[in-house]
Amino acid sequence: MLPELVAQNFAQRLVDWQRAHGRHDLPWQATREPYHVWLSEIMLQQTQVVTVRDYFTRFVARFPNVAALAQAPLDDVLGLWSGLGYYSRARNMHLCALQVMALHGGVFPRTAALLQTLPGIGPSTAAAVASICFGERVAILDGNVKRVLTRFLGFEADLALSANERLLWQEANRLLPEHDLSHTMPRYTQAIMDLGATVCTARKPACVVCPFHSQCRAEALARQEAFPVKTRKLKRSAQTIWLLWAQAEEGAVWLSQRPTPGVWAGLYCLALFDDRDALQASVPPALQHQMQDLPVSKHVLTHKDLYLHPVHVVLPKVSPPDVAGAWVAAERWPSLGLPAPIRKLLSV
Repeated sequence: MLPELVAQNFAQRLVDWQRAHGRHDLPWQATREPYHVWLSEIMLQQTQVVTVRDYFTRFVARFPNVAALAQAPLDDVLGLWSGLGYYSRARNMHLCALQVMALHGGVFPRTAALLQTLPGIGPSTAAAVASICFGERVAILDGNVKRVLTRFLGFEADLALSANERLLWQEANRLLPEHDLSHTMPRYTQAIMDLGATVCTARKPACVVCPFHSQCRAEALARQEAFPVKTRKLKRSAQTIWLLWAQAEEGAVWLSQRPTPGVWAGLYCLALFDDRDALQASVPPALQHQMQDLPVSKHVLTHKDLYLHPVHVVLPKVSPPDVAGAWVAAERWPSLGLPAPIRKLLSV
């Protein structure tokens, strides 16, 4: 447990540091509009800022408010999201927009507790929106923040256990600002995210420029990279997938929408097969000699490595493959929600 004086000083020192050294050029920082903050928080889950910038700008241009997002077909949302990965975020985001319109009159709830009742909004995302937009005194606890706090506190409990994560959240709440919350909470929340992203990094943290250089327990122990402690490791697996790239003579592609749940759920995709024999059987026998095996590629998901074996064949439109799907014109498929490796393959 930190001395009370240190705890009280933590928030002010962090806010002062952010004002002088934090990030101020991110496109979602210049507003307290809940729609923008929520959108950025969803996009930033599992995704780097450098990637999110352009996607965020395109999304706001296409869907400038929650009403526009709710009115859009899910296919349009997935199409604009294509390449950002973790597509369940986009599906939940669209569902969340629908519920904000239907249940809250198009206005985002002002408290973290109510925000968490919406699809795709967990405790940390809810706290980010509530603290930045409405000045609520609630702590976020994303990956960057866990790293900052566990190092600063010397918090050695295993975060693989939910009870220990709750303990860390209690400490996070104790360190929050206590006064002038409408001004200090937005700055504080941005500050602790900035510190984790730019100074207190996972590898080679820049401790010498950290505002807590002299108070950090992990630095005093010279064990910065030992925090946070999380012993449970994700078990990775591998899967081989054969892709039928069936193309009509005028450029249309045979695509089908993937079922939910499953790999690339809800996205439009080439036909997938477990082996080459099954793929070949879907092509009309008289045209199987035209099939061309393309180089294998590896696509990395969170828990799994996919080894993709594309096979290209040109077919007459009147002789489509014997597998669920439809011909999609060359001018239409680029706007659909496609998995990143499929879009890359079709764009060659």
